[in-house]
Amino acid sequence: MILDKINSPADLKKLSVSELPALAQEIREGLFNRLTKIGGHFGPNFGFVEATIALHYVFNSPKDKFVFDVSHQSYAHKMLTGRKAGYFDDKRFSEDSGYTNHDESEHDFFDIGHTSTSIALALGLAKGRDILGEKENIIAVIGDGSLSGGEAMEALSVAGSELNSNFIIVVNDNEMAIAETHGGIYKNLKVLRESNGKAENNWFTVFGLDYIYEENGNDIASLIKVFEKVRDSNHPVVVHIHTQKGKGYELAEKDKEGWHWCVPFDRATGKPTFKFGNGESYFGMTSQYIIEKAKKDKDFIVVTPAMPMSVGLGPKEREILGTQYIDTGIAEEAAVAIASGIARRGAKPLVVTNMTFLQRAYDQISQDVCINKTPVTMLMNYTSFDGLTDVTHLGIFGLAAFTNIPNLVVLCPSSAEEYISMLDWSLEQKENPVLILIPGNQVTHRPADKNYNDLNRFIIEEQGEKVAVIALGDFFQKGQALTAAIKEKCGFTPSLINPRFASGLDKELLLELEKDHELVITLEDGILEGGFGQKIASFYGPDKMLVKNYGLEKKFYDRYQPEELLYDSGMTCDQILEDIKKCIEGRT
Repeated sequence: MILDKINSPADLKKLSVSELPALAQEIREGLFNRLTKIGGHFGPNFGFVEATIALHYVFNSPKDKFVFDVSHQSYAHKMLTGRKAGYFDDKRFSEDSGYTNHDESEHDFFDIGHTSTSIALALGLAKGRDILGEKENIIAVIGDGSLSGGEAMEALSVAGSELNSNFIIVVNDNEMAIAETHGGIYKNLKVLRESNGKAENNWFTVFGLDYIYEENGNDIASLIKVFEKVRDSNHPVVVHIHTQKGKGYELAEKDKEGWHWCVPFDRATGKPTFKFGNGESYFGMTSQYIIEKAKKDKDFIVVTPAMPMSVGLGPKEREILGTQYIDTGIAEEAAVAIASGIARRGAKPLVVTNMTFLQRAYDQISQDVCINKTPVTMLMNYTSFDGLTDVTHLGIFGLAAFTNIPNLVVLCPSSAEEYISMLDWSLEQKENPVLILIPGNQVTHRPADKNYNDLNRFIIEEQGEKVAVIALGDFFQKGQALTAAIKEKCGFTPSLINPRFASGLDKELLLELEKDHELVITLEDGILEGGFGQKIASFYGPDKMLVKNYGLEKKFYDRYQPEELLYDSGMTCDQILEDIKKCIEGRT
């Protein structure tokens, strides 16, 4: 195997150009081996194999520096920079993250998992190089989908006007984001492709950038020639290459959206080998709710920043929604602000994405929505510790980040009935911006209120004594298990409380607990600092009530096992039970 001889980009340069297509096929075999067994980003990596080989063949990494946008197209780069074992040796899969990682290799300069970042980061590398008086090529790789992000456009503007030195921007145009692309820039990219880069109207040259087009973005020899033209350039230049997302696997070539990311699958059939279970899911429930709501209420509209599948809105669902759906492209800030305008006009917007991406719109939520008290409903997926576990995609910071914005009502449902009733209430009320966290655990069923106008009112689900367990959102079931264990092991019945609201306190209920309780336990699916439990601990600060907060440490976790993380954080039922016994014994 050719790849056996390649342990660094220097080894790659010893090959002839005629050998490189065979190398590309071997790299795809490595991709198949890893992705069929543990899943990951499929389409972006399969489509960028030839370009990666050509880049490393022409440039000299790590002296020349590559910055991959999102970096979910960096698997081939990893194989060529000494990390191929993470693709061919099943026992070593865990050595490689799904994104570039500067702790893994000197060839990676940033840990990147959010999109539209590479141009700005690479521009910073270029400016730092110039200040230090050094010489090297700086290459930013960005997909066409990522160009719709504001950070990418801002960086293009700066590069075209403020930098007069080497800077190469490779635009990987496969005509797709995760789903189809949205935004006016894609009309220009289409014109550029159809004119072979010769169209008079050119989005990149308007920014003041030089521009080269290469139609054969999956042909290594053609790419080598174009990269050799721009190597050691003395000004910023865009190399626009046309590639095929999912190239090398027919199913992925035909269904680009479905194969953007994959779970473990059977190569022959493309069918998942991962067991999803036969029960209900909040994912499927949400998609069904949205479609039914849209049919019944023409004032309802879904707004998403390029993340329709975060709530199961596939191509068929988006077609059904029609004008009741708007995709802003990778533009969380714009999505939130647009939703605020929709709500101010009197319609009913629902913003949907993953929690990790909503962080990018913090200012718009604070300024454009909450100061104005526009009744925007924001629905977030992957808010749990037991969801996305890559360091760049964690949802565990959402509670601490957003519950401290004034006027924002943050709701954490604990059952299917509560989830749906909270959605119904939020979309119909006209007084408050609302953020709802989709539960990250299995679907459970319990009766729920229909009205949440009485803000910050907690519910005592089981009245008891001595210990009050306040279990938020999808940790309510952990609270149920804990109270059952207390009954069995400690011989008394504790109180179990469903707070529902994460953004405020039921002070009346908390004061009432002081009459016959001596310890309050809080359970939350997020970091402790700035979170829900600390608000309760602060409330009881001057009083005799003991409070124990259970949540996660404020740190960047990466590729962890969820159950191991619970144990390491002292959050298993048995560990908490031991803490309770010590607290009670210490009071007697």
